[in-house]
Amino acid sequence: MTQHLMPVEQALSRMLAMTPVVHATESLPLLEAMGHVLARDIYASVNVPPADNSAMDGYALRLADAGAPLPVSQRVAAGQAPGPLKPGTCARIFTGAEIPAGADLVVMQEAVRFTAFEDVVVPDDLVSGQNIRPAGQDIRQGDCVLQAGIRLDYRHLGLLASIGVAQVEVFRRVRVAILSTGDELVMPGQTLQPGQIYNSNRYLLQGFLQQMGAEVVSFAQVPDCYEMTLTALRQAAEQADLIISTGGVSVGEEDHVKPAVEALGHLSLWKLAMKPGKPVAFGQIGSSLFLGLPGNPVSTFVGAQVFVTPVLAKLSGQSSGDRLCLSGTVDFSATARIRQEYLRVQAEWVENHWRLSAFPNQNSGVLTSAIRCNALAVLPPDTHVAPGDRLTFWLYDDRPSPSPSPSHDL
Repeated sequence: MTQHLMPVEQALSRMLAMTPVVHATESLPLLEAMGHVLARDIYASVNVPPADNSAMDGYALRLADAGAPLPVSQRVAAGQAPGPLKPGTCARIFTGAEIPAGADLVVMQEAVRFTAFEDVVVPDDLVSGQNIRPAGQDIRQGDCVLQAGIRLDYRHLGLLASIGVAQVEVFRRVRVAILSTGDELVMPGQTLQPGQIYNSNRYLLQGFLQQMGAEVVSFAQVPDCYEMTLTALRQAAEQADLIISTGGVSVGEEDHVKPAVEALGHLSLWKLAMKPGKPVAFGQIGSSLFLGLPGNPVSTFVGAQVFVTPVLAKLSGQSSGDRLCLSGTVDFSATARIRQEYLRVQAEWVENHWRLSAFPNQNSGVLTSAIRCNALAVLPPDTHVAPGDRLTFWLYDDRPSPSPSPSHDL
């Protein structure tokens, strides 16, 4: 019945209300801080650039000296400290080199000519400051360069290096334990027996978590056994901030995760009005959060996008886990009834708008759809869309992807 299915937005709000921030911090060398969340604001102790410098190869001079041939009194390359510019002369200068004291402009080398005595003749249309990058143009000493709560990527590392930061204080990585449940699962590399399938969810989740900056501290592949599920959950709770399980959260006779979690801790929600992924469970075991995702691989993939991303962001101290939601025009027909549906679509920027093409097979076992598409479109309950209508979506991969096969009504 619909009254037993919790709306996704309500479930996510409840999850985040239960999610604390991991407050433990550590100081790391800059090159080891990639993927960590910054724990303290960073202020610049220097100007960037530290001194006025030349934007190109050319000649530095005083505007007041323009109009007469100028002898070259010094040569300044990047990394050299220039002397003051002698009045009535110019300095040969190269890109990035510090401007000599007294000079107030740089003429690009292609714009000058030379006398027979090798003096420099500059053009008439000069202005003070041209081709000079002033000290502090990018960053001024005392500026707040990065605020706490930012997840550091390669851009942030480069920016911090530019102001001389060698060590940063960051929140420690969130520790996550993964449990895969099911008698049918075997690891890649083993020979499949009748009734068995390869465990794709472990690799999907672990790669996703590592990309999100989390530390996967343990993995357990648990058969359909209540006692073994209890043991695996108990061990995971001893070392993880977050436990993520796949499979075993439905109501079948071999689904043991839900009763095992309730025996060790509690569940705050179960069964959501979403497709794929209705039997999502969330609760707590001791001090560890628990998130149970369905076993079908696309359900795991969608659950990671919809729930793991914001929960992990808050746990890790990230200031915002909000995804960038966009709007696009669909080229397909689809209907959602009692559950909010997450459609795998290929989003393309065409003629100044986003066009969404749906993967033709939206079954929760078709993991190729996650590769053939680059976005999830949200189809609210009791909604029908036809070609030309608009849907909200978010990109999970902004790289070019193979287009899905021609879409049809879903």
